[in-house]
Amino acid sequence: MDELLSRIESPRDLVGLTNVELEQLAGEMREVLCHLVANRTAHFASNLGVVELCLALHTSFDFSRDRLIWDTGHQIYPHKLITGRYHEFGTIRSKGGLMGYPNPNESEYDLFMTGHAGSSVSTLLGLKSGDELMPGQEDRHAVCVIGDGAFPSGIVYEAMNNAGFLRKNLLVILNDNQMSICPRVGGVGEYLDRLRVNTLYTGLKSEVLKILNKVPLLGDPAERFLAQLKEGVKAGLHGGMMFEEFNFRYIGPIDGHSISQLRKYLSMVKDVPGPVLLHVVTEKGHGFQPAAEDPVFFHTPAPFTRADEGILAFKKSSSKAYTNVVSQAIHRELSANPKVTVMTAAMCQGTKLEKVREDFPDRFFDTGICEGHTVAFAAGQAKAGLRPIVDIYSTFLQRAYDQIFQEVALQNLPVTFVLDRAGLTGPDGPTHHGNFDLGYMRQLPNMVVMAPGDEHDTEAMLDFALKHDSPCSIRYPKAKAELVEGSRTPIELGRAEVIEWGHDGMIIACGTQLSEAIKAAAQLREEGHDVGVINARFVKPLDTETILRAIETCPFVVTVEEAALMAGFSSAVLEAAADAGVDASRVFRLGIPDHFIEHGERGELLADLSLDAEGIARQCRHMASQQQDAPKPDRRRVS
Repeated sequence: MDELLSRIESPRDLVGLTNVELEQLAGEMREVLCHLVANRTAHFASNLGVVELCLALHTSFDFSRDRLIWDTGHQIYPHKLITGRYHEFGTIRSKGGLMGYPNPNESEYDLFMTGHAGSSVSTLLGLKSGDELMPGQEDRHAVCVIGDGAFPSGIVYEAMNNAGFLRKNLLVILNDNQMSICPRVGGVGEYLDRLRVNTLYTGLKSEVLKILNKVPLLGDPAERFLAQLKEGVKAGLHGGMMFEEFNFRYIGPIDGHSISQLRKYLSMVKDVPGPVLLHVVTEKGHGFQPAAEDPVFFHTPAPFTRADEGILAFKKSSSKAYTNVVSQAIHRELSANPKVTVMTAAMCQGTKLEKVREDFPDRFFDTGICEGHTVAFAAGQAKAGLRPIVDIYSTFLQRAYDQIFQEVALQNLPVTFVLDRAGLTGPDGPTHHGNFDLGYMRQLPNMVVMAPGDEHDTEAMLDFALKHDSPCSIRYPKAKAELVEGSRTPIELGRAEVIEWGHDGMIIACGTQLSEAIKAAAQLREEGHDVGVINARFVKPLDTETILRAIETCPFVVTVEEAALMAGFSSAVLEAAADAGVDASRVFRLGIPDHFIEHGERGELLADLSLDAEGIARQCRHMASQQQDAPKPDRRRVS
């Protein structure tokens, strides 16, 4: 089945293969990708689209020495297949296996762990300038591949501005498949569309520019006029004039699925002085018709079985996720209040906002992969009297931190942040785990920080936030929605919910690990330990009255959060105890320690961190046994 691919141990094994053999290899690589997605959820359409480009790059450069960065990185699978990881490929995105993104710990061919979009041109320029300052490294080629969905990111233009000024020799390959994760939006995409369909330019550019480039740039004054005329004709003919203004030589567009054409152009541009932008047109999902026809759905599809005529069946879960709960609640809020708007940064599909986009097109805004702009945009809407909701993954919102501070919190504007994928995102790994939002949100004045315990809290908190006159943050995981049974107290600013009080100890759950805390308490009660549960709900303002009462009166307290312990909820608890002069020596904190968490199924990772019911119960038993052996401390407040 993998006649050629099984023999590729490194890109050196590609040397000597004909274009026909490389085409055969491309087909084998696509078959491996299809087989992978039959077994697990993985990035699919984007990887199908870069197979030929990957092979052309590795047969045109020596990336054991030259530099290659894949922007965003979720299209790294073909690269991994030919850089010594074919035999491990079936482990990708599973615990202990290959990462679904570039990983320098796996291979010398992976330079950065890239999971966010737009930084490749900056890091590539840094590598090139650094190599030129290192003796013996000056001749290294520098190449990055960046998609048209990532290309509108502001940092790209900061980097191009700097690269054009420094005039370093680097090659930026614009992989144009007319898509982000969802259909791309914005003026840059429309500009690329015009370049791609300009058949007059495509047909004439080669011969005309060949002639123009032979015209020398000489002295004064007629020669200066001739030079200006040359550049003017080039600009009028040249579709890539925007890039030329950054001092990038624009070449393209070219067919990204023709290995022979790609190799020809890569050979031609590799020694062109100064920065070059090579515009490559690809098809997302190329080679697998269902993915090519619906690249949005097949970005990360559920596992499926396949037949010659197409797809037989998907392995789907009927469980409702927190993302669905929030998207439905957003739809209800837009239906009820004409001042409510919602915006997302190229993640309409991931945040399940398709129905919102369809039913409220005037109040739904997809800003592209431009998180900082999104938040500042929301601030402007809030200043105008609207109630904007910013729906962005926790890990991606980090890219907009300055705008959260400057444009929202400092102005005390009522922007509601709903942070999808908070906590551990499972197979996506450390680039996507949303572990840090509690810390980076709660330190900002005016910001209200909430962590719903279940589906009921999630819906009620969104309603609360849209009626509250200051910025609010609501986090929730990529997980099945849970619903705690029994009567519930309403959401009230800075008030926790006591699920059940315990005289032997208390578990304080911050967020959707509430259900696991309740299960742990039930186990402990069966064993004779009277352990209660508090649903914290608010990280800021903290319910110090309820929490300090638990610390003062209960033999032990265990805090639980699916977030970084440093600066997170439990840090807020210890700060409150210190400020009140309360002894917190019997408080134990369960959460995410001060290191990056690798990829794996979310349940596996939670168990490793003792954030499941068994782990919480185990820690409570340990605290109870310690308490039995220790003298009773005086936890009263110091006056």
